[in-house]
Amino acid sequence: MKHTIKSSLKGKQVVLLGGSSGIGLATALAVAREGASIVIVSSSQRRINNALSILPKNSRGFAADLGDEKQIEELFKKTGKFDHLIFTAGDELKFRELSVLDIDEAKQSINLRFWGSIMAAKYGAPLIRKGGSITLTTGAIGKRPRTGTVVIAGMASAIDGLTRSLAFELAPIRVNAVCAGTVRTNLLANMPELEREVLFNKVGSKLLTGKIGDANDLAEAYLYLMRGSFTTGQVIVVDGGSLLV
Repeated sequence: MKHTIKSSLKGKQVVLLGGSSGIGLATALAVAREGASIVIVSSSQRRINNALSILPKNSRGFAADLGDEKQIEELFKKTGKFDHLIFTAGDELKFRELSVLDIDEAKQSINLRFWGSIMAAKYGAPLIRKGGSITLTTGAIGKRPRTGTVVIAGMASAIDGLTRSLAFELAPIRVNAVCAGTVRTNLLANMPELEREVLFNKVGSKLLTGKIGDANDLAEAYLYLMRGSFTTGQVIVVDGGSLLV
């Protein structure tokens, strides 16, 4: 007798905040291949339109400032009930030593990445169906900081703690996070291309995998955390072994 394995995401609805590019878009495409329907959210209508052009026809997209509480509240009035919420939204990573740190610029980044995650959980959680989940995004640099990463590492560590706290408070909704190492995404787009490639090659040569990852490598972790019905309060590191070398 032939047995057919049914994907646990088939027929589900997934809301991806920051799903129009980079890790978010790669995850949206991976989720679509699993048979789930997609809602992507970005601050840029142009990026949303570009993403929707390569996503299944039934996908939806909304423009919203994910650092603005009122806009997040209004956003979830449009989504309706859904199964899984993923937060990958972020601005470009800017490495600044403390002595030259622009505090106002840093506050904007923290507002989007940290407070945005909290606000998404606050307004999104009541709409998540039984068996659903929230997956946040953090970075390995929070566990192994270097000069110029005061804000980046601080935010990453804060999201680690937020993940565990939300898992406790929102149970039985599962809350986890993907902790990304250095990967090829648009978050380093502010660096000159040659300088960026030198960085990628330098970092990749030191990793246990012998190379840095890409957005598709991270997407696999989000898929696991949506399917993993017995996993909550966890921060899954996908970093090519950077924390071991």
